[in-house]
Amino acid sequence: MSAELLAPSRSVPVSRTAYWSRLLPALAALACVTRVPSFARPLWNPDEGYLAVQARLLAHGGQLYETVVDRKPPLVPWLYEAAFAVTGSGTLTGVRVLAIVAQFLTAVLLASLARRRWGDTSGRTAGAVYLLISVGLNPEDAQAAGFEVFTLPWTAAAMWCADRRRWGAAGTAVACAFLTKQTGAAVLLPVLWLHVSSGAGRRGLPRLTAGVVAPVLCAALVTDPGGFLFWTVTGSSAYATPTGSELHVLARGLVNAAIVAVACAGLIRPVLRTFRAATADLWLWLASSSGAVLLGLHFFGHYYLQLLPPVALLAASALRALPRDSTRTALLVSTCTCVLFLTWGVLAPRPELDHARRVAEAVSSRTDLGDPVLIWGMHPETYWLSHRTPATRYLTAGLLTNYSGGRDGGRVGERYAVKGAWRVFRREASSAVLVVDDSRGKPYAPERVRGLRRLLAAGYEEVGTVDGAVLYVKRR
Repeated sequence: MSAELLAPSRSVPVSRTAYWSRLLPALAALACVTRVPSFARPLWNPDEGYLAVQARLLAHGGQLYETVVDRKPPLVPWLYEAAFAVTGSGTLTGVRVLAIVAQFLTAVLLASLARRRWGDTSGRTAGAVYLLISVGLNPEDAQAAGFEVFTLPWTAAAMWCADRRRWGAAGTAVACAFLTKQTGAAVLLPVLWLHVSSGAGRRGLPRLTAGVVAPVLCAALVTDPGGFLFWTVTGSSAYATPTGSELHVLARGLVNAAIVAVACAGLIRPVLRTFRAATADLWLWLASSSGAVLLGLHFFGHYYLQLLPPVALLAASALRALPRDSTRTALLVSTCTCVLFLTWGVLAPRPELDHARRVAEAVSSRTDLGDPVLIWGMHPETYWLSHRTPATRYLTAGLLTNYSGGRDGGRVGERYAVKGAWRVFRREASSAVLVVDDSRGKPYAPERVRGLRRLLAAGYEEVGTVDGAVLYVKRR
């Protein structure tokens, strides 16, 4: 890590070219270092597995929101599909590299924003601090090439453009953030604040509005307008509630908040001690991002990544007003916590990945390439690891039972499924050559789901178990 990058000295301004020629390589190197653990596992969480399976299906003619479905916008599935076109669909190395690029771009945009407002040193601080705290979560959340990682460059770009009064570009960045993950649209609130406080009045509003609306309409038309609206906005009412898992969700939220606090330990005190009118938009950005974390009331660790860009900018603003020793201490603490989280990422065991691998091996040994299979569980990566085609567009039992985030059964069952899912599932699932019940006693087990019991009773027989998962083959 470059000492110059973290140096808190208040040097005289340097030329634009000299400044960026020194800072960009340092930020690129730091971005690479902080993402090293991401290459230590074939995948980190079920979201990556879901995206990998989606990308394969899209590459073989699948249609998003019709034959390939999820409660997410289209940009990240398309990104995975593009990466697979270059690297092949058997590895996530391509999207891992793209995640490094996303983190690097986010750091550069934050550095540029801070430098424009507070000078050279603050620019270096903002970029470095962001990358240091960007790993401050459970590794399966921080190191995965998931939706939030690819949302952050767009949110930073929206603020960068709004700070320069480029309202059309700011609106487009907000739209792209939304099309990466719905909660990315939270950055629209501080963008509107900057528009109002700039005194632009009605002059920039049409450009901002057009920038937001046009990309979203194009995405809807390119996919399926009705399906796009349903899967990204209106079809998640049952999912977006903690009912049935209140204590579990509360505990998860508190634990993940504590983990982020550890990652930001060197910055919390300076940020809380300093508030300036010039940072009102950044506090609003942090508040709107906090609202995005709360939305849906599930508090998964990767949700908290949206908090980190405004935290990095607020830290850069606060540290410039403190003595040099305070700045050095804050940066040293952030570096130490970064090393701690990187070590966790390299050494952390992944029992669920090991389970998915064993099940995938069993699926591969009992089926031929091209045979449709049904994995009844919450690990879509099993399809990807086994190189087998899903028999249905619903890649997890969650879409068919509303199981997610450790629900204890209060709102789990067929009646809470995505609207119309079981009618489609019954038609598609019967083509499966092999069915794997990977529920392992969870609330969506076959004994609690009548539709799955009927499917198994009508045409399948049990042939064995693998690591707790039960295998069924179609009767001859």
